Amino acid sequence: MIRTYDITATYRENYDRGPCFDDAPPIDVPDTPPKEFLGLPVRSRIGIAAGLLLNSKWVAGYAERGFDILTYKTVRSGFRPCYDPPNWVFVDDGGRDEGPVYAVDQPDSDPTKISSAVCFGMPSMAPQEWRNDVSTAKSSLRDGQILIVSVVATPEAGASRESVAEDFSQCAEWAFAAGADIVEANFSCPNVCTPEGTIYQDAKLSRFIAKQIRSRIGRRRLLLKIGHFSARSAQQEFLLAVNEFVDGVTLVNGVSRPVLHRDGRPVFGDDYVQAGVLGRSIHEPCVANVREAALIREEHDLELVILAVGGVSACSDMQDFYQAGADAVMLGSSPMYLPQLASEAKGLHPEW
Repeated sequence: MIRTYDITATYRENYDRGPCFDDAPPIDVPDTPPKEFLGLPVRSRIGIAAGLLLNSKWVAGYAERGFDILTYKTVRSGFRPCYDPPNWVFVDDGGRDEGPVYAVDQPDSDPTKISSAVCFGMPSMAPQEWRNDVSTAKSSLRDGQILIVSVVATPEAGASRESVAEDFSQCAEWAFAAGADIVEANFSCPNVCTPEGTIYQDAKLSRFIAKQIRSRIGRRRLLLKIGHFSARSAQQEFLLAVNEFVDGVTLVNGVSRPVLHRDGRPVFGDDYVQAGVLGRSIHEPCVANVREAALIREEHDLELVILAVGGVSACSDMQDFYQAGADAVMLGSSPMYLPQLASEAKGLHPEW
């Protein structure tokens, strides 16, 4: 099994090297009929969520393989180093939906059954570096492909909501200037211990920040990246609060669970016992959250597109999300070991 991201190397080494594919890009990516997403022409509504596409090298590599909605990994208004390794491990959930998962040396031999856990801390290069690189990433795309840039604020302790909103807005403005078709404000991260990781859990704060970003960017396209909601009422409150100011939501940004060695030691250290779990373990709860979001949208006549992410490693997983009401399906961790999945899906389902 290939792994385009080397989990034994540092984040910076993967950033500098780019994705490690063991084959040439397919020359026969299906030429699917044109479609529309948020008013933009796309060849498919299949993409990659914020996370794996570290820079323009990663964006270009996966664009060549038929992914059409590509999300540049979350960037900040200042340099932020990655947490110390390990940052990405394969895990076994023991067939449980809750409780700890345990690190394993090798993933399941069936790629559709793989789960993993990540703890990066939303690192970011300095603004001048990522702004230039976003322009390079945009120029690498082909007709029918679009670039989302994920941004996040970097609040200091005790920061006011006004300063957090200003930080988000500045990053969004820079991203659009660099060539982003869409900006995604990341209101959730399951592996930071600072306030920007849980904004989505406060509907009033989310509304305030979304409103400020909107006032800064005008009518340019804006998404919010959100995490898992354990209660339907909380998700409804959030969606009703932000609907007026955003074009859509991306969910679910991983599910936070304890990530341990078999002897009980935290894999990512004592400060990060809980971390973001990805892959097969989270597919069902993510489908449930997307279905609830779609029902809330219908019940309240909301004008929000839904980008679904969570445990997609087969065409049947994409089908789950489309049937649940998603407008686009984004892959998180699986393109690391299934880089041809978009091409395969487009061959079987050109309507996607």
